[in-house]
Amino acid sequence: MRILERAVRLKLSRQICSGYITANLNNLAVDGQLHQTSDLDNAGPSSGQNVQNQNISSFNKTLSFYVQNHQIEHAEELFDKMPLKDVVSWNTMLSAFSRSKNLLAVYKYFLEMQRFGIIPNEYTISIVLSAVVDINFNVLVPQIHAHLISIGLNSSVFVGSALVRAYASMGDQIAINRAFNEILVKDVTSWNALISSYMELGCMSEAQGVFDTMSERNVISWTILINGYIANKRINKARSMFNKMSERNVVSWTVMISGYVQNERFWDALKLFRLMVDSGTKPNQFTLSTVLDACAGCSCPLTGQQVHSLMLKVGVRDDVILLTSLVDMYGKCGYIDAAICVFESIKRKNVMSWNSIIGSYARHGLATQALEQFKRMISSGFRPDEVTFVNLLSACAHGGLVEQGEEYFQSMGPKYGINAELEHYTCMVDLYGRAGQIDEAEKVIKRMPFEPDVIVWGALLGACGLHSSLELGEFAAEGIHKLKRDHPAAYLMLSKIHGERGEWNGVMELRQLMKHRRIRNEKAGSWLQTYSNTYQPVV
Repeated sequence: MRILERAVRLKLSRQICSGYITANLNNLAVDGQLHQTSDLDNAGPSSGQNVQNQNISSFNKTLSFYVQNHQIEHAEELFDKMPLKDVVSWNTMLSAFSRSKNLLAVYKYFLEMQRFGIIPNEYTISIVLSAVVDINFNVLVPQIHAHLISIGLNSSVFVGSALVRAYASMGDQIAINRAFNEILVKDVTSWNALISSYMELGCMSEAQGVFDTMSERNVISWTILINGYIANKRINKARSMFNKMSERNVVSWTVMISGYVQNERFWDALKLFRLMVDSGTKPNQFTLSTVLDACAGCSCPLTGQQVHSLMLKVGVRDDVILLTSLVDMYGKCGYIDAAICVFESIKRKNVMSWNSIIGSYARHGLATQALEQFKRMISSGFRPDEVTFVNLLSACAHGGLVEQGEEYFQSMGPKYGINAELEHYTCMVDLYGRAGQIDEAEKVIKRMPFEPDVIVWGALLGACGLHSSLELGEFAAEGIHKLKRDHPAAYLMLSKIHGERGEWNGVMELRQLMKHRRIRNEKAGSWLQTYSNTYQPVV
């Protein structure tokens, strides 16, 4: 414990107090005797009750009530007044600090509870482990593990599974195996944790081997394996395993549909959704949101409208995540009026909702309306994020609003504390390029703190094609060639520039070079959807 305490002090001196928290207070729920009121103080000892006369159970219920209502200060005050505390009392406070991302308090209370002679239980350890994972505190995982061995908790299936997941976040395969082997009585949960950890490390063959040797599997086992293959870009293998499932639930269907969307196989996602409906499985809000993303990805408004009707039928019309996906779908499918109507119907908008409507206006070239929505967003008390500014800068680029775009770009850091990413610089290249300020676009590329990718060079090349700038066009084409050899867009755009300048010898040379290198332009096509089927005629 001294080693653990020194490590905690070292880390805390750096004031790292944020991270991923997965606290759970289900087993500390308040019973029916406590109800939320406008005055939370009435639920605690300050209501006139004698602190000494209350038992621990009453205190714990009140603590839980404060925590569930985000009254951490009240909970701390009550906790300090408690004459006696048990492990549930300490767990409640640990959970509260985890939920509020106050890791300093998590570690302080974890150490103090043991100084007071309270032995942590399985739930305590799960709170602390979840607090250290993925936040530069995972160096403490081995120290916690050593402490668990000393108190005999490492062999618990619940704690052992948590350790397996914690070591996976560290990328330590040897420690994963050690923690798993220390579990005395393994159940399907521990095996699932091992499969998930192997997949997280990209050890797909090991994960498949574990799955094949399991004496007992459940639908979660199958879903974890499928999701692992999806995360490792093995979408066809994921579908193969999905097809072998004898039993599927809404989660497994949704994971597979989402996998197709992540890999931009939108039509496969929609076909699978149709199979899901035909199987009698009722989709939930996550399924419908994923399907709407697929509709947006392949511009399929007909299916999107059917999903919209289904939302109204099953009564999820007030779900902000679903409605935001609906706004995005209508906006990307060209139905701007429908997007506006759905957006205005959202009672409790969030940042993603505002981003969706601003992006919808931007895609339709309605730059002024996009900027007006941004002002409305700010006046409503919402703080913009990185996506907001990508949409704003895109709107300015399509609307030719160079000065406004410059103002928004320059305000990101000083005014909103947002660092410009590669996507924002790409928008600025596009903004200057569309406005004919190609030299400024080149300066952005040379000054930005990132290596330009194909999209950045493509934005500059497109601007050169728009304004017939051969010298910079060749510069941009060379940049594309270094990243993606023989990209047809570079040849075609340079050929276009030569043609507009009347340099037909250059056009012929490029065409012969494309023929020699067997470079083919992608055929254009359009999607046509009917109520009976969908096909893709080439034009």
